[in-house]
Amino acid sequence: LINVIGFMLALLCTSKMRGINFFRASYFLPNLIGGIVLGYIWQFVFNNVLIQITSKWGMMNSILANTKTAFAAIVVVYIWQYAGYIMLIYVTGLTTVPKDVLEASQIDGANGWKTFWRITVPLLKPTIIMTVITSINGTLQLFDESVNLTKGGPANTTITMSHYVYNTCFINVPNFGYASAMAFLIFIMVAVLALINLKVGDTRD
Repeated sequence: LINVIGFMLALLCTSKMRGINFFRASYFLPNLIGGIVLGYIWQFVFNNVLIQITSKWGMMNSILANTKTAFAAIVVVYIWQYAGYIMLIYVTGLTTVPKDVLEASQIDGANGWKTFWRITVPLLKPTIIMTVITSINGTLQLFDESVNLTKGGPANTTITMSHYVYNTCFINVPNFGYASAMAFLIFIMVAVLALINLKVGDTRD
């Protein structure tokens, strides 16, 4: 989902429209916000702003306190924060697509849709694979959103792998061996993804 939204934003930011630099900066700005500040911002949004809005329809419960909506809230925050970073990678990839290839396809009679699917997307395949791996890597290490927004609740519906390691080591009855094993497993998965990323990004013959 974050890759689809990031790609759509990249297409928008590479289009010819006024104020495009402002939009680029606006989309990337959430990526620069720290986890603690991010938690306070979205806690205020979910626990105050949205409650006041939804109370008009008789919905008074906080989104973060509902097991059916808390996970969706974490997803929304994660996409809001990191979609700009994925967008920036796609913008770089789109600007490297040779214009002469696109012009040649248009001369051959291909419309915008065929040019996009037959030319642009295949040329962006390394970038797409890299962003998918990067987003999975980031999800494996997701910690701030779970801790600062919901503390892993309600009923552990929003706890992440890194948050679970933290709880096992410092919050619950300490089990340092089990926590170390889980942390090492996360490290192995991240390392494998990093190696795949390097292999995909290697353009040498």
